[in-house]
Amino acid sequence: MRSDRALQHDILAELRWEPSVSHDHIHVAVSDGVVTLSGVAANYCEKIGAEKVARRISGVRAIADEIEVSHAAGNTHDDAGIAKRVASILEWNVSVPAGRIRVEVEKGVVTLTGRVDWRFQADAARKAIAGVAGITGIANLLEVHNPVCAEDVRDGIEAAYRRLADLDTQSIRVDTDGSKVVLAGAVGSHHEREVAERAAWAAPGVTAVQNDIIIR
Repeated sequence: MRSDRALQHDILAELRWEPSVSHDHIHVAVSDGVVTLSGVAANYCEKIGAEKVARRISGVRAIADEIEVSHAAGNTHDDAGIAKRVASILEWNVSVPAGRIRVEVEKGVVTLTGRVDWRFQADAARKAIAGVAGITGIANLLEVHNPVCAEDVRDGIEAAYRRLADLDTQSIRVDTDGSKVVLAGAVGSHHEREVAERAAWAAPGVTAVQNDIIIR
């Protein structure tokens, strides 16, 4: 198991290397493999970018993102304006089902509600609006609703795992409860854990994923 100091060193080095993140005002603390990110980011995309940097470092067990989004003086954005821009972006995005997503904005935090047929549609909605100026956070509460056969879901996920070169498929167990998937087992890094979860979400009709995989 890597030391907290080594993890902190690697995360800070990766932040300096990542061009999409201005690392000067972002702080990193590590305790027992749990990373806490704090400080100030220029925008929401930069905040998410810093979290992604930490996630790809081997040995990270969990991340607490406490980074705040700051706006330059004179460059404030009212909630109504943000809501209008978000609604417009979603309307023109071909990956997002038209007329099925509701948008609410409070103090810069965008909440998405409604139902979609696939997980990728919920992800596409979040990614599409992440760069909107003035957003300080996104609560993606979209529900996935697409009834499927549980056995087909499990077989599809296990087949996907076998195709992934960076996954030890023997160490992961897949169980299903209707359209809900439960993952268990142990992997060597946070990245592998995320790869397993993404593969589960990509299965047709999956509406929920409970990721109980541990990092050894």
